Parts: sequence; C-alpha cells; structure tokens
Amino acid sequence: SAHWLLWEPQCQTHLRHLQDRARVAATIPPRLDGHWVSSRCEVRPGPEFLTRSYTFYSNPTRLFKALQHYYSDSDCQVPAYSLLIQGKLRFRKASWITRGATEAEHTLLNVALVIHSQQSIHHLAVHLPLYCLGLGPGVHLVSHRLYELFSAKAEKDCLGALHFSMMELELLRMETQIHPHGHPSKELFLGDVHTDWNQRAHYRPTGYQEPLQNTMHYIHPCPVCALVYRSSEQHPPILPPSWSIPMNLDGLWVSQRCEARPAVLFLTRLFIFSEEQRSWEGTYHHYSDPMCRHRTFTLLASGHYAHMEPSGKIKGATELVFKVTHAKVTVFEQTLVRVLNSSEQGSCGLAGGWELGMEQNITWTAGCSVLGILLPHKEYELFKMEKDQKGRPLLFIGERPSDGSSPDRPVKRPTSFQTPMVQCSAVAPVTQRYNPRSERTRGVSSASAQYSVFPVLLMSLLNLWFWYMLV
Repeated sequence: SAHWLLWEPQCQTHLRHLQDRARVAATIPPRLDGHWVSSRCEVRPGPEFLTRSYTFYSNPTRLFKALQHYYSDSDCQVPAYSLLIQGKLRFRKASWITRGATEAEHTLLNVALVIHSQQSIHHLAVHLPLYCLGLGPGVHLVSHRLYELFSAKAEKDCLGALHFSMMELELLRMETQIHPHGHPSKELFLGDVHTDWNQRAHYRPTGYQEPLQNTMHYIHPCPVCALVYRSSEQHPPILPPSWSIPMNLDGLWVSQRCEARPAVLFLTRLFIFSEEQRSWEGTYHHYSDPMCRHRTFTLLASGHYAHMEPSGKIKGATELVFKVTHAKVTVFEQTLVRVLNSSEQGSCGLAGGWELGMEQNITWTAGCSVLGILLPHKEYELFKMEKDQKGRPLLFIGERPSDGSSPDRPVKRPTSFQTPMVQCSAVAPVTQRYNPRSERTRGVSSASAQYSVFPVLLMSLLNLWFWYMLV
C-alpha cells in the first residue's frame, strides 16, 4: 500500500522522522515542576474553547495552580470566564493500561470563577444556583469579581453545574525532544476528557489531550505560548486569529507523532484524499509501545466521502459523511494471528489463512467481527484545516467517542478534534484499487513480528475500540 511513498520524498522523510524516536525521551515519573501552557486555542467536546496555563510546584507538597480560560468563539478571542484552580497532586504508579504514562491522584483545594462578559453572566446566572456564588435574592453577578465555587475547607462544591473536572491530572506523560539545531523542548500530555459531558467527572483517562508546552523549553515558534504565559484570571489571553484555510483535502496527510488512543492503542495514520473522485484511503499502523516502534497490525481502509455543509458549532469546520467500503489487514503479532485463525469461517477474511506479515482482504467477509470491523460502514465527521506557524497545512479530524462507539448517526458527530495531521504532499497519487474477491495478497515484511504484545493490548484488540482510529 505504500508504493507511492517512493515518489514522495517529503512523506517518506516525515514517516522516518516519526519512527526515529531516539531524540525523544519520556521521563517516568514526569518532572512536572514549572509552568506549562497551551500552544493553540483548544477545542473540547461540547464544543468548549479554552486555553490552559498550569504551574506545578516542587516537592514535598506537590501543589499546583491551574488557570483555565474559556471563550465563546473557536479562535479564543472572546473570553467568557476563567477558572482559578488550586490543589495537590500525588503520583501513584506507572500505568498498566496506558504504557509510558504515570497514574496520579489529585485533590482539589479551591476553585474560583471570574466572569469576563455580559453574555456569560446571563449563561451562568441560569446554570449556577445563587447560593453557589454566595449571592442572595436580587443580587446580580458582576464581571471581574472572584467567586468561590469550591472549597475543601468549607465543604462547598458547585462544580457540577459547569461539568468541571480535573480528572485529566490522573494520567500524565512528559516528553523531552532533542532538536538537531536548537534547544530541547518539553511537552506535557494530560489525560483525555470524556466526549460525553455527563461522564466527565468520573472518567479515568486512558488517552491524552493535545500536549502543553513548557514555558522554558517549548517548540519554537509559539506566539500563543507567550500570550497564555502572561495571562491571569483577570486578564485572559486574547489569541490572534487562527490561520484557517478553505477545505481542500487533496494530497497525502500523515501523523505528526506517535498517537495514543484510549484503551492501549498506539498508532500512526496516513491518508490519501482525492477531491475530484471524493475518494479516500487510510493506512493505520498500530503498535504496542508509546514510541511506535513495535508493530502489531496494519489496517488499510478506503471508500468515498461527501461534503455536507459548514459546521454550525465550530467556525471554519466542515461536516462530512464518510463511507468505508474496503479494508485489508496485516498482522505482526503471533497471538493475534492465532485468534484470527480460530475465528468463525466467513467472519474475518480467510479463517486459517492468517500469517505473520501477510496482508488479507477482509472486504469479502463484510469486515472482521473479531476486530469489530463492519463493512460497509458510514460515519458522520467533522473536519477543519489550518496552517501551522511554518505555513504547512494541518488537518483536524473529529475525535472518536470515548465509549468506543462510532459516530454512525448525525447526533454522534464529533464536536472536537484528534491530534492534527500534516500535509506531506499536495498531490494525490493514483492509488491501487481493491478487488473485493481476492482473498489475500502478499504484503509488508514481518520484520517487527518478533515483538510480543503484553496481554492488555490483546484485550483491547479483541474489544477492538476500532472506530477510535478510523478517519
């Protein structure tokens, strides 16, 4: 499936760089001391638009101070309110669910609210009970005043109405990147936020959000980092307009890093889109480790898509409908080969015909029930395009539902995004089309097959959580 890469040196270089993780070191447990900030206007499910500025203090108490600034627009230019959060953090152990992460426990000490706009005053007056804000009848909320929402000492808790949670602090990973011609940069990955607001407060994360940058060691250039660093609860950062660009999917797009998915899956994605034919092809390389070195299986999926209309929820985003019609799988893990070979005849490619490093077409069996793949399959998607600081096109694709289901109905369309992909070629090559009747074709070498996957990964493969990864 990667024959076209030979003709796309940029894409090849990018994929090689992803594999060459020698310049990336993960510290377990993470050294959190210092100040960490958002590098862009962040989108959370809902959608909610925010920037984060977190400070962690030295031992022994492990106190932290977190500032979250919420906005009423997707460019983070119209501040709504800010939350000032103080608490304590205690590391527990290396995570057995998400390899390379550290589990932690957080204790909130107090949370205070500052409102920045008249619109937010109306919104919060409806959602927050008066007693929460220490107000009596006939007393109105005002902007720029500090209102206490939570205090551990006073046993006061009014956070539920805001769907507020700091469960993101319960899963952490810190990466230091050594750049060939520059200073090292440090990124802090905190736990993912549940896509269903009602689950947020109790959800223990198994994946990550977009990383925060260390203010002393950040990826250059980062104009947003400086603005967020200088902010306070009274003076939220007002970001420059995002570099949104019109939707043109043509070309090749690749992951910018080894991506983590909830439930122990690490992967890199690679997409080819043809706007003229409205066709797409996606290659999902799955790995058992957070550096994406040890392959477990590769999924090659393809189909067609239709543009719908601009999103009413996120400015500059587009609603699409994707159809997945063909799929092939190559397995690099002996345990998974055995599982697929013992599957029921006609339920997942040629039962008994799975071998290490050999590609099987699963289109003719309408997918693979063991892996939770159903063909043909329809998904309601949300896409957005921007340029990064270097002027390269970025593609934001909708976040997968946290419960492992698929956005197969319009009501389940995503309202937030996965880690953006970068364009490595603006020209879509002529891709090989599938023959649904062919049972198996010789595929990639089994160079990575000797690595065994620890049992939790296999459990996750069997549950599959497959649609976390698809488009």
